Amino acid sequence: MNFNIPITNKKRIVIIGGGFGGLELANKLKKSNFQIVLIDKNNYHQFPPLLYQVTSAGLESNEISFPYRKLFQKRKDFYFRLAEVSAIVAENNYIETSIGRLSYDYLVIASGTTTNFYGNENIMKYSMPMKTIEEGLALRNRILTNLEKAITSTDADERQSLLNIVVVGGGATGVELSGAISEMKRFIIPKDYPDLGSDKMNIYLLEGTSKLLGNMSEKASEYAAKTLDEMGVTIRCDSLVTDYKDGKVYLDNGNTIDTRTLIWVSGVTATRFENIGKEQTGRGGRIIVNEFNQIKGFSNIYAIGDVCLLTEEKFPNGHPQVAQVAIQQGNLLAKNFKRMESGKPLEPFHYKDLGTLATIGRNKAVADLHRIKLKGISAWLVWLLVHLRSILGVKNKLFVLINWIWNYITYDQSMRFILYVPKTSKNEKENLSQ
Repeated sequence: MNFNIPITNKKRIVIIGGGFGGLELANKLKKSNFQIVLIDKNNYHQFPPLLYQVTSAGLESNEISFPYRKLFQKRKDFYFRLAEVSAIVAENNYIETSIGRLSYDYLVIASGTTTNFYGNENIMKYSMPMKTIEEGLALRNRILTNLEKAITSTDADERQSLLNIVVVGGGATGVELSGAISEMKRFIIPKDYPDLGSDKMNIYLLEGTSKLLGNMSEKASEYAAKTLDEMGVTIRCDSLVTDYKDGKVYLDNGNTIDTRTLIWVSGVTATRFENIGKEQTGRGGRIIVNEFNQIKGFSNIYAIGDVCLLTEEKFPNGHPQVAQVAIQQGNLLAKNFKRMESGKPLEPFHYKDLGTLATIGRNKAVADLHRIKLKGISAWLVWLLVHLRSILGVKNKLFVLINWIWNYITYDQSMRFILYVPKTSKNEKENLSQ
């Protein structure tokens, strides 16, 4: 029942998910008197803010990933287990996973979110999300493969469909990805595909609301739209995608766009577990927590990061689903666990907004830093510094910096590989989980 984890007199904290919040919590409990068990469906931590650069062939996947076991090699009373959690049995203090049951004294759900397709079966089946490294690599394969197909296609309509790229979602991910693909069109395609003609590639960015970067200032939104337009991206706000079939994107205004590459970054929904009912969840399926990140109705189960819904006066609809919220919640929860053990009162969580950043392209970015609003190269330099500092591992930081310098000097992105990984069969998956 306990994954070969020894039973000791220390209380066990089980953390579901090794994203920003779960990792921060595990790190801050290094010298605590707890046994820590981290469970994740991957054996590595990934850095989602740079995932679009993997997709656009600017970075390799290993440069934004770091294995959990390497992170915690010298930790005592720390255990990592590769598994997926399906259910939480709160009345008996254990969880159900793909490798069995595990008991806990305290449980922390930090499992993040998944892509929200809003119930559209065709979009879920045929579009390309970009939430994980696997999805980012699959999307890179799709873009590069379609370029190879376009070069040999003798049908003009088919060729154009292969060269049309539609990005749905005008948040930071959609803006950054559109900008990166636009630079790929400008600097890479003319060199790699001189007989194709980069002017034939069209990049569409569709947003259902009236502006891009909805969580940023009006100035940031206007600058992003103006810059992307200058970079050749066709922006269509107030455009809702209703369906995708037969290689066509259908919009609510009756228009269609032919494309073989529909990229869906339009929204997320919280991960779900059996026995966490509707009374414990709110908008976007997020788990409702109090000011101490305790789940409604449970004294020893907590949720942090994107998966939880915590309201404050400044955030009546919950905190933004960004890394800083998860990191701050993980940090405070670690302190509260220690305070709990020493009999001290818990401290409530209050989010300290450090600002919002988004990059658009080379020397182009926006930054809302409280009263300071930056755009252009100054915002771009801030973006570079913040993201480089946040990447795990000295080696990874160095590789990313080298790639950025190389790309900046040469106007080149060197990771243009089409790599297909054979699908794991059902029997192989069952063997892995046994």
